[in-house]
Amino acid sequence: MKKIIYIVLIFMMLGVSGCGYNKMQANEEGVKAAWGDVEASYQRRNDLIPNLVEVVKGYAKHEKDVLIQVTEARAKVGSIQMSKDMLNNPQAFSQFQQAQGAMSTALSRLMVVVEKYPDLKANQNFQDLQHQLEGTENRINVARTRYNNSVAEYNTSLRIFPNVLTNKMLLHLTPREAFKAEAGAEKAPQVKF
Repeated sequence: MKKIIYIVLIFMMLGVSGCGYNKMQANEEGVKAAWGDVEASYQRRNDLIPNLVEVVKGYAKHEKDVLIQVTEARAKVGSIQMSKDMLNNPQAFSQFQQAQGAMSTALSRLMVVVEKYPDLKANQNFQDLQHQLEGTENRINVARTRYNNSVAEYNTSLRIFPNVLTNKMLLHLTPREAFKAEAGAEKAPQVKF
């Protein structure tokens, strides 16, 4: 009788190892870690903006509208509570993505204003901040790409057999949303001089 129990236990252990439980858990943790990188990159950008605005203010006093737009966009981004729970809420995730898109648009407008002021472009503080902001934008892009890759791997692991059965019976994990292009991104921006 003991032999039968041992054989059943061995088969159960082998069955559990092939059910995808561990892989789905690992993929979910990968998504959470990638999201943490996205949050950190956005926070870095958020922290740089006040310094950038202050440097530009000194040169572009009559460009108040653009500076106000950047400040308001930063405030809107700051008002959205970033958390791991956001990953499970498509509506909150969409609001976060829209707020970040508005921030990117406001920063683009600010850079257009900067083009009007050659002295500002030559200012070392501004150049340093601009380089940091460019680096941060690149970090954001890399973090978003890594996040999307993690989401794709995670979502795939939820849909393949036998993982789909394990998920339905034990875990009840839901697919995650990936970052998408902003509305209007399919059109190339017009540059006018």
